[in-house]
Amino acid sequence: MTEQRPANPLALAVLGLLVERPMHPHAIAATLRERGLDQAFKVTTGSLYDTVRSLERAGWITARETVRVGGRPERTVYAHTEHGRRRFVAWLDELIRVPTKEYPRFLSAVSYLGALGREQARDALSERADRLAGQADEAHRAWAEVVESGRVPRLFMIEVEYVHRMLQAELAWVREIIADLDAGALPWPAHGGREGTEDG
Repeated sequence: MTEQRPANPLALAVLGLLVERPMHPHAIAATLRERGLDQAFKVTTGSLYDTVRSLERAGWITARETVRVGGRPERTVYAHTEHGRRRFVAWLDELIRVPTKEYPRFLSAVSYLGALGREQARDALSERADRLAGQADEAHRAWAEVVESGRVPRLFMIEVEYVHRMLQAELAWVREIIADLDAGALPWPAHGGREGTEDG
């Protein structure tokens, strides 16, 4: 029987950081936020501790030591088990090799862009473009602050490069559609459906 993999995507982030060095959950959360990975994974104190406990129960990670710094509470430092490291590498290898279908909400919504009406669609796309531009700038700043300063190797921030490129690609496409709307190059449905246009 194939061993079940963690259901929570946050497990991938936890396991990935523990490849670098053993950490306690507080350090894991701080590193995720420092590198902007809280944009890719939903990170809350509860979800992080639940994920760590789940990985420990499954034998993927183990408590290595308990540390105390100053007057702070004791913190448990976790590391990969040999089994966990092998399973993580196999999981990661598959995720990188094999593209899977994802179902983003924007793709679903943009399928029915015509229902908004031309002006409302343009307004909605313009607002999205502004938000995407801000997110792209934020992703680039997060990457530059950490990588260009030499604090973290580029390889450990490569996912932020990917996020930045994906945001840039979507932004370019949204702006292209807005330009087509402005130029009258995108026929529009007469009654908000996918059939017929305002002219026909």
